[in-house]
Amino acid sequence: MRFYLTYTEEVKQALAAKSPVVALETTIISHGMPYPQNVQMARDVEQIIRDNGAVPATIGIMNGKIKIGLNDGELQEFAERGEVEKVSRRDFSYILSSGKTGATTVAATMIAADLAGISVFATGGIGGVHRGAEDSMDISADLKELAQTNVAVVCAGVKSILDIGRTLEYLETQGVPVVGYQTDEFPSFYSRESGFSVDFRTDTPEEIARMLQIKWKLNLQGGAVIANPVPLAYAMNHDKMEEVILKALHQADEQHIAGKNITPFLLNSIKQLTAGKSVETNIALIKHNAEVAAKIAVAFMKQQPRAQMGFV
Repeated sequence: MRFYLTYTEEVKQALAAKSPVVALETTIISHGMPYPQNVQMARDVEQIIRDNGAVPATIGIMNGKIKIGLNDGELQEFAERGEVEKVSRRDFSYILSSGKTGATTVAATMIAADLAGISVFATGGIGGVHRGAEDSMDISADLKELAQTNVAVVCAGVKSILDIGRTLEYLETQGVPVVGYQTDEFPSFYSRESGFSVDFRTDTPEEIARMLQIKWKLNLQGGAVIANPVPLAYAMNHDKMEEVILKALHQADEQHIAGKNITPFLLNSIKQLTAGKSVETNIALIKHNAEVAAKIAVAFMKQQPRAQMGFV
């Protein structure tokens, strides 16, 4: 599989020097928000990671290669190009063999990051169990990936269009720790509240890094969800957002939208129903997640020699 990986010079040097690196996905660029906000967000997020002592590695698939890090022109292409495939675990071989351009989901980014030796990944929100999954069986591959791939995912919870309670139950069954960063309550993407608790609370990047070192040193396979609430200044009212989400879900039902098309459809509907405020919140939370992820990555690499000697 490593034959299919290519690196930007910045990422290659960082990995060779065992410097902290943070993985980033491309689905949030190509499917998560409109142009030109998406490309500006991507550039800003990369700079935030650099400003906090780590190197960004935005991951995508182009020309039969998994790119670990994108140059500015490639970022622009993911942001502007109309037809970019959404790639999860099942899609890797086809997108690589066909030479198509593919934007990596949370699951796909975790796979690529793990192959490249990157342990920390910043995103907006993870996928999960969809509302009505008892009938549709629509459960994101992100959850299964979290159970088997050793990458910590810093996020603002699951997307609030999902069934948060069932998602957390699934993660518990799979043995995936859900860690609140400076919070006891699991955030719901646009809002800081959800009505559900995290498994554990941590208040510093060092605590999270130490937990991850011990987890993987014990060969407890799988990642961790690091739940980082949206900054208070950009948080949206939980009850009002629930009303908006229900309206968006009703629109999706009326138009028979399902499968991998449902999430981009709902996000666009929510943007319209909130007069664009949801996009502002989305950008704010991914920037905050990038900052926290960079700090965790720095702490993780500082603790690496101690972990190898058995001191953690």
